[in-house]
Amino acid sequence: MSTLQTATGAEIRERARRGDLTTPTPGLALGYVQANLVVVPRELSFDFLLFCQRNPKPCPLLDVTSPGNPEPRQIATGADLRTDLPGYRVWKRGELIEEPTDLHQWWSDDLVAFLLGCSFTFESALLQAGVPVRHIDQRCNVPMYRTNIPCRPAGYFHGTMVVSMRPLTPAQTIRATQVCARYPRAHGVPVHFGDPGAIGIRNLDCPDFGDPVQIRPQEVPVFWACGVTPQAVAMEVKPPLLITHKPGHMFVTDLRDSDLEGE
Repeated sequence: MSTLQTATGAEIRERARRGDLTTPTPGLALGYVQANLVVVPRELSFDFLLFCQRNPKPCPLLDVTSPGNPEPRQIATGADLRTDLPGYRVWKRGELIEEPTDLHQWWSDDLVAFLLGCSFTFESALLQAGVPVRHIDQRCNVPMYRTNIPCRPAGYFHGTMVVSMRPLTPAQTIRATQVCARYPRAHGVPVHFGDPGAIGIRNLDCPDFGDPVQIRPQEVPVFWACGVTPQAVAMEVKPPLLITHKPGHMFVTDLRDSDLEGE
């Protein structure tokens, strides 16, 4: 097992802060909770908070910062959201304009950061249960797709869900559902399996985010709600500014996976 797989959340954050880690984080710091990042101007923060509350499957809330404060004290004391992720995205009016490795240029006292649960969190439990995780095996990013599944609107924010996909056999799908039911704040159980066209996905080989993975004979695609959903929402509602993690390049917290079990 590699050093990064057995690292702590703090060690992963330190590598990202130094610029030594710019790759996706699946399979890193196994046993530590990973999180999606969404940063919005203060004037939109209540609407986004309400959007998360109304859509807990794609947007399970772990922490919210005070305006201008880059430290998520509930889940990683001493961390800095401006530097401690391997990659970021900056959106203006629905357009992706930059993918920086830190946010010093973009940060202001007006910004509020939201940390949302991530499916990478339950992957350690899947592996321990004997359920394979294909993108970890292939050492690539998880495939993510925009769907036709509507989110519940909240003020300024509306749109459709993004899902992540892991190919499994039917028996593995049952076991994965049992395991993931323990982690509702890491997207919980799958939202769909089987025919991708039923949820508006045309081609599994062309994910909207992340990398394609191999689907072997006897396997079916299994889909989980995904914390990249706010990025698809940003494309639709076109806020003046929205900052997110780069898909798959997560914030690794100090929480252990077991801290989210049953919540």
